[in-house]
Amino acid sequence: MTKQVFKVDGAHSNLGFEVKHMMIAKVRGSFDTFTADLKLDPEDLTDAEIKFTIDVASIDSRNEDRDTHLRSEDFLDAEKYPQMTFVATDIKKTDDAEYDLTGDFTIRDVTKPVTFKVEYAGRGRNPWGAEVVAFEANTKINRKDFGLTWNSTLETGGVLVGEEIKIHVEIEANPLD
Repeated sequence: MTKQVFKVDGAHSNLGFEVKHMMIAKVRGSFDTFTADLKLDPEDLTDAEIKFTIDVASIDSRNEDRDTHLRSEDFLDAEKYPQMTFVATDIKKTDDAEYDLTGDFTIRDVTKPVTFKVEYAGRGRNPWGAEVVAFEANTKINRKDFGLTWNSTLETGGVLVGEEIKIHVEIEANPLD
């Protein structure tokens, strides 16, 4: 199959994250607004063209005070850096439907290579007859690598915010052609 252009179905896709809170619990959230430029053969991603653009202000951790802090200069500085981006630079097939997707991930003004483990979940037709494809991707980053260094020391020892951020992406997309 040749490469096709796909449009992400935002109602059936998710870009989520998870980070340790107080060294014992987890805070989960998502970015509600993101777009993706996808030109690919879903059966073979090795020569795909992939770019994600994430609206930083769309962060939602189910706590408005926390979200306001995450949008501030202490963290993502949404006013100065309204978008995060990921642009694929290398894709290696590791199994029948699994890939290592490496790309340049930019948060604030820092760009670092990041590798996602991607699984092609398959294709099908929705109830209205439109073709859809689905993918799932996971990675971990150290937020300090991207200049996100704010933290608070706890009275009992340790820190408020963990360094490791787990990122989980679920995409459902429709071909445009």
